[in-house]
Amino acid sequence: MLESTLRDRVKDLLTPSGRSDVPPFMVMDVMAAAARIEAAGGHVIHMEVGQPAAPAPKVAIAAAHAALDAARIDYTSALGMPTLRARIARHYRDTYGCTVHPERIVITTGSSGGFILAFLSMFEPGDRVAVTVPGYPPYRHILTALGCEPVLIETSSAARHALTGEALLAAHRKAPLKGVLVGSPANPTGTMMSREALTGLINAAEGAGIRFISDEIYHGLDYAFPAVTAAELSPHALVINSFSKYFCMTGWRVGWMVVPEPLVRPIERLQQNLSISVPTLSQIAAEAAFEGREEMEAIKRGYQENRRILIEGLPKAGLTKFLPADGAFYLYADVSDFTSDSFEFAGRMLEKAHVAATPGVDFDPIHGRSFIRFSYARSADEMREAVTRIARWLGQGSGLS
Repeated sequence: MLESTLRDRVKDLLTPSGRSDVPPFMVMDVMAAAARIEAAGGHVIHMEVGQPAAPAPKVAIAAAHAALDAARIDYTSALGMPTLRARIARHYRDTYGCTVHPERIVITTGSSGGFILAFLSMFEPGDRVAVTVPGYPPYRHILTALGCEPVLIETSSAARHALTGEALLAAHRKAPLKGVLVGSPANPTGTMMSREALTGLINAAEGAGIRFISDEIYHGLDYAFPAVTAAELSPHALVINSFSKYFCMTGWRVGWMVVPEPLVRPIERLQQNLSISVPTLSQIAAEAAFEGREEMEAIKRGYQENRRILIEGLPKAGLTKFLPADGAFYLYADVSDFTSDSFEFAGRMLEKAHVAATPGVDFDPIHGRSFIRFSYARSADEMREAVTRIARWLGQGSGLS
């Protein structure tokens, strides 16, 4: 009897918390399935993960080597290395013509760390925060884990799949919102917001007392028109960015935030307790990465060519409907002519064509069963081969002229 009671108590100690019960990030499951095919000797074309195939800029790698050879790698300030914060402030002046004081810049462990710090500093448990669908899944999952309520707002083709002020205020009238998060260029759609659209959305949010967060992690990867930063449009907006995408530094885990002045000290206190500081070596490399822009622009031109290959090739392969790919390195394709289950479709495409892509249900629990996200961050030859494989699998010939 005593032994049984002790077992029950131990079982209770090992029960996961309710807040940990968030859905998996499905793209990681696709990667694992692709790895099993490769382990058995298959050749998979990876279009599932939003990760550049190119390495970090040469100057960033050289700076990291030099730092390792020169001295110890110690903690930095919780807000980040002063020289890196100043270099990011210069980036806003040079790129956007926008004055951002270094004191408002916080270095984070990638954009993921930025979302956690932003949500903790801006919202209380139970607060309702609007996010768009389709949209990046961890927005919803992190909010849920922190006790907030993500409010899903559908976007439409009429607004180029961008959130409008009217849609935001309509959701606010149903039940008050405390915040809204948008990304431009967006994941998974690749769509972008114009200056006029972003200005209108920020004005609508702030006029209603809704805090505004702008995910700008894909800035620099814009093809249709130049991306606009929310930091230029409002001192009250919180901006999140990262070295992961444009600078090809995913595994270095270093990003930044532009923070409204009243939130700097609260975020500093949170960072002190949650992580002490961002890895110093990554910060050193990130500061140097700004001098590798010529190399990064060449990689961007490769993305533009990959985008052209897919936009021209996928319709010939049978996938004729997709959202405008204004920026980032994604194409969000409608597969409703072939399936009502994008998860099953992605699994069959991986198994039969050895092309890995991410099912839309990861990004949109409402309509995602009709969509697949393709990442075109790898080589042009792989994009051509992917189109050919998909065409053969769907019975459409080569897909390329």
